[in-house]
Amino acid sequence: MNLRDKLRGLLVRVYARRVEGHLDHAQVPKHIGVIMDGNRRWAKAAGSTTVHGHRAGAEKIEEFLGWCSETDVEVVTLWLLSTDNFDRPQDELVPLLGIIEDVVRALAADGRWRVHHVGTRDLLPQQMQTTLKEAEEATAHVDGILVNVAIGYGGRQEIADAVRSMLLEAAGRGSSIEDVIEAVDVEMIGRHLYTGDQPDPDLVIRTSGEQRLSGFMLWQTAHSEYYFCEVFWPAFRKVDFLRALRDYAARHRRYGG
Repeated sequence: MNLRDKLRGLLVRVYARRVEGHLDHAQVPKHIGVIMDGNRRWAKAAGSTTVHGHRAGAEKIEEFLGWCSETDVEVVTLWLLSTDNFDRPQDELVPLLGIIEDVVRALAADGRWRVHHVGTRDLLPQQMQTTLKEAEEATAHVDGILVNVAIGYGGRQEIADAVRSMLLEAAGRGSSIEDVIEAVDVEMIGRHLYTGDQPDPDLVIRTSGEQRLSGFMLWQTAHSEYYFCEVFWPAFRKVDFLRALRDYAARHRRYGG
């Protein structure tokens, strides 16, 4: 590392401490959703492989959760694999699934996080399903940040699954279709989402400069604030995180009012 890089790093750390010092923890979002984008482009820019990019992105997760813990965030949803990602070439998808499985195991072994899967489990390989179940069971008692691992997740699919779950529950009670139609409301559908017993995200962060949700938590983010960051996910720094929190705290949330 040359002198310029050392000085730049020092200035960034000083700036990060300054931002953190002015952060009002009462204004910190309780639930943050993260679209961790840019692994492949980061790897390409570094002259490396796609697999290396995904591994670097996976390594960033523990650091990010540490920042969240320091700032009193209570729930984090990490979008690790979308339903659309299954269309990727097998030579990329298979290693990616292995990396994600390692992430889930590491989160469970850490001891600080409570792991919860959100997504369509039937789409996943059997070994991945087993790993997710074991992680949820092993961390069910943990009194730490609730970490939703969105794997095999799509926002439209979640809504479809919620409606299906709602209808199956009604059928199990012997309800008629007329009774179901009469009872359906926003709250009922919301209870059947993958995050039915959780608060909706206050803030959604997307890295890599893309400014769209791509189907991420379509129902839950109706009133969320969005923060789009130019940096690729593996290069996401604490100062970038703190800037997102500062930006969020400066906004006046009207909830349609």
